[in-house]
Amino acid sequence: MGMFGRRARDALRRSAVPHGRLPSWLDGALVLALLMVALHTSGGFHDSGGFGDTSHLDLVSVMLNIAVVLPLLWRRRAPVAVFLLMWCLAAVQALVKAPTFADAGLLVAFYAVASASGRRTTILVGIALEIGIVLALARTVSGGGAWMRAFISLSGLTTAAGALGINVRHRRQIVSGLRERAEQLEQEREHEVALATVTERSRIAREMHDVVAHNLSVMLALCDGAAYHVHDDPERVERALEQASRTGRQALAEMRQLLGILRDQTTGGELAPQPGVHGGELAPQPGVRQIDELVDQVRAAGVPVTYTFDGDLGGAASGVELAIYRIVQEALTNILKHAGPAATVSVNLACAEETVEVTVRDTGLGAPTPGDGGGGLRGMRERAALYDGTLEAGPSTHGGWEVRACLRIPTARPTVAR
Repeated sequence: MGMFGRRARDALRRSAVPHGRLPSWLDGALVLALLMVALHTSGGFHDSGGFGDTSHLDLVSVMLNIAVVLPLLWRRRAPVAVFLLMWCLAAVQALVKAPTFADAGLLVAFYAVASASGRRTTILVGIALEIGIVLALARTVSGGGAWMRAFISLSGLTTAAGALGINVRHRRQIVSGLRERAEQLEQEREHEVALATVTERSRIAREMHDVVAHNLSVMLALCDGAAYHVHDDPERVERALEQASRTGRQALAEMRQLLGILRDQTTGGELAPQPGVHGGELAPQPGVRQIDELVDQVRAAGVPVTYTFDGDLGGAASGVELAIYRIVQEALTNILKHAGPAATVSVNLACAEETVEVTVRDTGLGAPTPGDGGGGLRGMRERAALYDGTLEAGPSTHGGWEVRACLRIPTARPTVAR
C-alpha cells in the first residue's frame, strides 16, 4: 500500500511539471479501455455468458489481446521498441485468430514514435504500419470497393496519428529551444552584472585612492610645516591648520559622494550627515575648473606650482574632465610624497581639436620610491585608457619627474566610464 501511494504521488508530481511526461496511470487507463473494447467486440467473452460467465471465456483471445495492448505502458520510455513488439504480436494474433480492436493500440504507439523520434524513424515506422494494415485487410475484407474504403480510412487514421505526434514533437522542440535561450540569456545577464560589478568596484577603488592619498598628503605636508614653525611663526601655523581643516572637510565631502554610490537603494537608506558636509547633499564630480583649487592646496603645503591652460575643452563630457582632474591630482600627490624639499612644479593643459595633453613636471628628486606600490601610476594609466589615451611617467630631461598624458575629447560620456 505504501509503495502504491508513493507511485501515485510521483505520478501526480510528474503531471504537474510543465511540458513533462504524463503520469503512467493514464497509460494504464488507456490500455484497460482498449482491452475491454477489444474483448467485447472480438468474442473474448461470449454474449451468452456476459462478463461474469467464465465458462465461455476464450483464453487464447484474451491473452492475445492483452499481449498486444500491454506494451503501451512503456511507450514513453522506448516508443520504437514498443511499436515493433506490438506490430509482431498483432501479426501473430492475425494469424492465430483474427485482427481485433486491440490493434488500434498501434496507432497510439505510432503517435508515441512520431512525437519522440526523428522524421526518418517516423517514416519507416509509418511504412511498417501501412504494411500491417494491408495484411490485416487482406485477411478480413473481401471485395475491392470495401477493401479500398477500409484502407483509406485506416490510412487516414495513421496519417492523423503521425501528424499529431510530429506536431507535438515540434512544439516540444520549440519550448525546449525557448527554455535554453532563456537560460542562456540569464547566464549572459549574470555575466554582465558580474562584469559591471567588477568594473564599478575598480572605479570606486580608484576614486578612493585618489581622494584619500591626495588629501592626506596635503594635510601631512601642512601639519609638518605647522610643526616646524610652531614657535617662530604662530600666524603661519594658524593658516596651515586652517588649510588642513578645509582640506579634511573637502576630503569628507568627496568621500561622502563616493559612499553615496554604495547606498542601499532597495531600502532607501540614507547616510548620516558628516561634520562639515551640508545635510545629505552630494557634491558634483570635480573637473578642470577645480584644478585651480587643487593647485592652491599644493601651494599652501609649501610647494611652488605654476598652472597654465591653453585652448578650450568645449563640449567635453564630464567624464574626461574628471579623468584630467584625477591625473593631475595623483601626479601632485606623488610630488608631495617623493619630490623632496625645494622642488618646483609646473602643470600644463594643452587642448587641440580632439585631444588634450596633460603635463605635470617637477624639479625634485626624481623617481618615486618603491613604497608607492605602483597603484597611483596604474590608476592614471587606466583613466587615460578609458578615453583612448596614453600616459607616460618617468625622469624628465631637465631633472626631476614628468607625467605626460594624452586623452581624446569625446563629446558624450562613454559607456565604459560609467
